[in-house]
Amino acid sequence: MRPTGLSALVMRALPLITETVETSRRQQILDLTHLLRDHIRRAGLVDGIAVVLSPHTTAGITVNENFDPDVKHDLLTKLERLVPQSESYYQHDEGNSDAHLKTAMVGNSATLVVERAELVLGRWQGVFLCEFDGPRERRVLIKLLGETR
Repeated sequence: MRPTGLSALVMRALPLITETVETSRRQQILDLTHLLRDHIRRAGLVDGIAVVLSPHTTAGITVNENFDPDVKHDLLTKLERLVPQSESYYQHDEGNSDAHLKTAMVGNSATLVVERAELVLGRWQGVFLCEFDGPRERRVLIKLLGETR
């Protein structure tokens, strides 16, 4: 008989996963959903959480619609209008102050639920890397915690 209550919950932390992705434009949104699902399947994670992190100050992580590609365009266009690449008051010498600001607005991580070996997302949702200072080679860190097979 399996224990119930708090004693039944045993969170196992799996080793940190590092993935490398290439971006091809200065601003770009890359779908990471398939990558996450693949790692969840390979790890045998049944119930738990997946944390996705961009360890960069000019690239973020977001959960948004993955059905209509126009959503990516609209998001990048709106962020560009809100935070243009060049402003007279920017003091950062590298010329990418806008990328730092956009990343601060979007955030650098997402925590997702895994239930019955499936990533729990809404019907139209996906997980994305938001590149704001490319093209570059980016790392995406994935931490899986929970019950495994």
